[in-house]
Amino acid sequence: MGMADIRSLFATRLYQAPLSDHGDPIDGSELMSSCIVIAEDDEAGQRWCEENQYAGYTSYASLADLPWRFPIFADLVRVLDQHVAAFAEDLQFDLGDKAPTLEDIWINILPEGGIHTAHIHPHSVISGTTYVSMPAGTSAIKFEDPRLAMMMAAPARQADARDELRQFVYVSPSVGDVLLWESWLRHEVPMNMAEDERISVSFNYSWR
Repeated sequence: MGMADIRSLFATRLYQAPLSDHGDPIDGSELMSSCIVIAEDDEAGQRWCEENQYAGYTSYASLADLPWRFPIFADLVRVLDQHVAAFAEDLQFDLGDKAPTLEDIWINILPEGGIHTAHIHPHSVISGTTYVSMPAGTSAIKFEDPRLAMMMAAPARQADARDELRQFVYVSPSVGDVLLWESWLRHEVPMNMAEDERISVSFNYSWR
């Protein structure tokens, strides 16, 4: 009797690497202090967060030109461009004569008790985050199986199921890491249980 042929189809790729794998080194302390100073000075962003009951701070709705305003962010984007190019190659995208280009980049500061509910990033192709401050006990990032809504009567997976079979996967990156995923992949940041702030920089790349 022959062996059954069981294979995985329709893979969901997740890229994780140190920023230092590509490009010039990024000064992590300068990046962190820049994020904090920008947040303190961004009155429009603070007001948006307060009006929208957003715990902590995001520059998403207020500052659309971080790489133009602050050289450390221009340096960061040059490094991210190379990581995104490597991920796009792994995904075997047929890009023609156009490369993925930065659409937007923003700061996130999540205090104790803060969460970022499940969402996707419409209108972009590759999304990601690089991690600036990750205190002990702070939130991982949680990714959701995109087929979840279609599983209907399927039983839960075993506690020790392989990553590619799980319905949710939690990733705990280190400071200086960059995570990349395709923008349709739903993700969230569970509640920050650490007393200190969790600081990250998120971004979207489009292909047009």
